[in-house]
Amino acid sequence: MTGVINEFKHVEMPQLLSLGTDMIQSLPEIIDKLSLKKNCLLITDKFLKDKYAKITKEILEDHGKFRVVLSTIEDSTLEEADKQIILLNEVKTDFVIGLGGGKPIDVAKLTSFKANQRFISIPTIASHDGIASSRASLKGIQERHSIQARPPIAVVADTTILDNSPFRFTSSGCGDIIAKQTSLKDWLLAHRLKNEPISPTSIALAEMTVKLVIQYADLIKSKTEGYSRIVMNSLIGSSLAMCVAGSSRPGSGSEHMFSHALDSILERPALHGEQCALGSLMMAYLHDLDWEEIKTTMLKLNLPVKAKDLNITDDDIIKALKIAHTIRPERYTILGKDGLTHEAAVSVAEKTGVID
Repeated sequence: MTGVINEFKHVEMPQLLSLGTDMIQSLPEIIDKLSLKKNCLLITDKFLKDKYAKITKEILEDHGKFRVVLSTIEDSTLEEADKQIILLNEVKTDFVIGLGGGKPIDVAKLTSFKANQRFISIPTIASHDGIASSRASLKGIQERHSIQARPPIAVVADTTILDNSPFRFTSSGCGDIIAKQTSLKDWLLAHRLKNEPISPTSIALAEMTVKLVIQYADLIKSKTEGYSRIVMNSLIGSSLAMCVAGSSRPGSGSEHMFSHALDSILERPALHGEQCALGSLMMAYLHDLDWEEIKTTMLKLNLPVKAKDLNITDDDIIKALKIAHTIRPERYTILGKDGLTHEAAVSVAEKTGVID
């Protein structure tokens, strides 16, 4: 059993997961339950500033107990996080709220971590699995980095907001979950070939999230009231799997490396989950998994299965496949240390139908 059981000594997770209809209205009660103080830095983006961020600020301030400083970000960069830390110190807040998609939540996550404060995650779209994890994905000088931070003290997911978000984002979130099928295979492969430690608990959590999305794919596509709860449960489960593992290993493998490779190539990348799902389709072929079944699930969820559906050229797909192994060279995957040859990259993309 050497190397099988998780070697990490500390597992930090959210203290409270609040999921349901009109949950944002319960925010004052949630903050009281967490014993947080009264001064808050609310980080969001320009699109949400006059929408949900304004509502959130009013809910807290109308309660008569909280002071909210609203701040908007341009992008999820290390520089932006540093700006927020300066603001946080100037206005002397006690905790941070990240409201929006991945960018505001990631910036809030790193800001609170560097300032040694807790933060609450309020996702307005179900598009990624970083909502409850300890990893922050930020753009560095040359590339996007996933760095260690702390998980939120609470996740407040309002299904009324999430149900009414553009379905493409929810579909992308499902794509990020579907991609766990190959990231887990990569982790197990690294364990067998490189004796990398694994966490059975983390693996079981990640596998559960995949089963949930596959089982309820038709219901998710139907957009029945409350359907976002299923996707959000899966995304939170994936976040918790990363918390247990102490790294992004259970949720990020060769398919994510492919997606990050595309990010470095494309002027306007597609959504993260869309690219990861497309990558997972091809990595499943390399792992000798049932990639056709993965494609069937993707089609049910309106996820693109061809490069052209995402306005990505065949040449860019091949290039991304060939350089994907260089994105995280320390992380062993099915791509190995040398990556794919040009011929192999063309073959896997053609056989899975990603390119014609």
